[in-house]
Amino acid sequence: MILGASFDTPEENRAFQEKFNFPYDLLSDPEQVAGAAYGVIQVDKPYPARHSFLIDPDGQIAKVYDAVVPAEHPDEVLRDLG
Repeated sequence: MILGASFDTPEENRAFQEKFNFPYDLLSDPEQVAGAAYGVIQVDKPYPARHSFLIDPDGQIAKVYDAVVPAEHPDEVLRDLG
């Protein structure tokens, strides 16, 4: 399962999905609770750092990707899953 998350409202996420034909569900975290738990809040920017988390079947974080390059990231994750 692939999920995205942002500090945007559900309405803003829905508009983003429609505008860019984004195929994944986006979770909304406008109070930044999950963002704080995952350590992605940036004090100098109003949006979270672009990180990805590979979560294993037991719900544990198996890998953190903290330098995500969107064009390369799917292949990187697929290699780690293989």
